[in-house]
Amino acid sequence: MFRHVIAPVRSYTKAANEVVRHRGLNSDAKLLLLYVQGLPESEADKPLGEHADALGLRPREYQRAKKALTAGGFLYEWKVQRRDGRWSTHQVLSNVTLTREEASAVRNGAPVRKAGNPEEPGGAKPTAGSARPRAAGSHPPVEEDCGKTSSHPPTEEPATEEPAAEEPVAEEPAAEEPATEPPAAEASAPEVATAERLLLSLRHQSRDLLLGVREARGLAEMAAEWLRRGVSVGELRHALTSHLPGDGVRSAVGFLRHRLTEKLPQRPPEAGDSPVAGGIVICEGPGREHTFRQVGDETRCGSCRREQARTRAESEPGGAVAWRDHFDKVARGVIT
Repeated sequence: MFRHVIAPVRSYTKAANEVVRHRGLNSDAKLLLLYVQGLPESEADKPLGEHADALGLRPREYQRAKKALTAGGFLYEWKVQRRDGRWSTHQVLSNVTLTREEASAVRNGAPVRKAGNPEEPGGAKPTAGSARPRAAGSHPPVEEDCGKTSSHPPTEEPATEEPAAEEPVAEEPAAEEPATEPPAAEASAPEVATAERLLLSLRHQSRDLLLGVREARGLAEMAAEWLRRGVSVGELRHALTSHLPGDGVRSAVGFLRHRLTEKLPQRPPEAGDSPVAGGIVICEGPGREHTFRQVGDETRCGSCRREQARTRAESEPGGAVAWRDHFDKVARGVIT
């Protein structure tokens, strides 16, 4: 936003920021307060309602503005009964907030001093002597004094530090020996970096799992082991964030370390291992390559075994055997 302001030189009213930025006053209340503040003394005795009419405020708008000024401590009213028996209303409108006692003092003609306003001069005697302008150039700037006093000592300090700076040069060959260690750690760097980012992002799913950078780095190796065992990032996130305690997590580091240790999955079998019964293996039958789940030590799926038996039966000299004849031979013990 660009702002263009020209300060008026005549016919203006000073408005305090306390009034302009007051959240409890609406625009009608602020306008009415500034309007009354800029009136000459000859029109200050009029009721506040007449000034509202001069501004064009409707009765409803005037009542809302009056209520806001009263609630903010800018307007106070008193009902006074005169000698003739009639009642009159005395109003005090201020451009600063006043208490009931301070407004009563203003009504009675006594001055009111706010905490932020300077006090009026008292009856103390003035300081001896007459006022005179400040003499320029009586004291040199602080920067010049610092430059004069610090010219010689800094030249001696580098001379004493130069031999100490040369000492690490002789230790450089010994520091080169650990340089062979980072390649061993670089092999697991992708899994560790992914695990560390995953641990730091758990706070988005539960505030109880908020970890610091050093805490996440300490658990990253344990979480990376899950990724090396074939667990995906989504499965690892679910294993760490599901079924949290109902009363909250007391220690995020201890809770995650326990889950990473206790729920660690088994390492998948290597390619050279023999197939285990009940696992998924590749069928050795004809046709397109497909897999099946072993029940025992069979090497073909059920469809391939049935097809193999039918082919074997058709290749016999007697041709295909009816199932009734087959069962009769089994019952008589001819075939097994």
